[in-house]
Amino acid sequence: MDIKRVDLNLLATLEALLLEQNVTKAANRLHLSQPAVSAQLNRLRAIFDDPLLIPAHRGMTPTAKALELLAPLRAALNQIRTTLTSHRDFDPVQAELTVGIACTDYLQAVVVMPLVIKLRRDAPGIRIAIHNLDPQQLEKQMERGTLDLALISPKCAPPCLHAQHLFDERYVLVGRRDHPRLREGIGLAEYAQLEHVIVSLDGGGFVTTVDNALHAQGYSRKVVLSAASFLLVPEIIARSDFVALLPERLVRNRTDTLQLIEMPSLAEDFAVGMVWHERSHGHSGQHWLRDTIAALVGSTR
Repeated sequence: MDIKRVDLNLLATLEALLLEQNVTKAANRLHLSQPAVSAQLNRLRAIFDDPLLIPAHRGMTPTAKALELLAPLRAALNQIRTTLTSHRDFDPVQAELTVGIACTDYLQAVVVMPLVIKLRRDAPGIRIAIHNLDPQQLEKQMERGTLDLALISPKCAPPCLHAQHLFDERYVLVGRRDHPRLREGIGLAEYAQLEHVIVSLDGGGFVTTVDNALHAQGYSRKVVLSAASFLLVPEIIARSDFVALLPERLVRNRTDTLQLIEMPSLAEDFAVGMVWHERSHGHSGQHWLRDTIAALVGSTR
């Protein structure tokens, strides 16, 4: 059989004819005219080289060939219907899905970790694959399907990607709870004299925009540690007299061991959002996950 001669409408018509065994009833079922269904039946007979349905006292009787086709035909069409409607009928409880998310370790802690905990309860078949964030490769990774979603400052994201703002973040000065020299209202001169930890995601850097801002006002600070991970810093701070400027969400639940002090002259605010490619924009599972993330971070402001 030449499959080029077959289209989905013909197969749907054959299913209706075999179920109704009557051209008029099949036409009503398909919302078509009786002549249109009769014409399609003639095409089906030519394709299968079989009458398929023959006139009977009442309606039509399927041939042996037609009865042989009915079960696999219905199974195939039901599978197609399921595929076509699954984007509207996404069920997180039953879904099987793997999602690749790229972000910094800070966002792994404040967004992905609570997300994974929620998914185990609400959508146990959804798996998360965490990737290191590389803004330069982000567009290509999403085009290839390596990544589905990235958590990133929108201004750092490729403009061709879909984007949604999640929350605004700010840096706070963090030190151990009983730090002898840390207090509310600390000035720049006192701040600069402390021993500092910074985060250099590229590794090994000892200068940030904070140092540039301090230098412009006649100060410099002593950076004693350059960490490649945000997650390490609160532990070091809690066990030393070092201080660090850290995103507030990362440490706001650690006030039993840490104290958080606002430094408006140095702590620049920044936005956090999520970005995704057109490839996954219309996928119901991806859409559900994006809505879940937005609701999750919105509930923890």
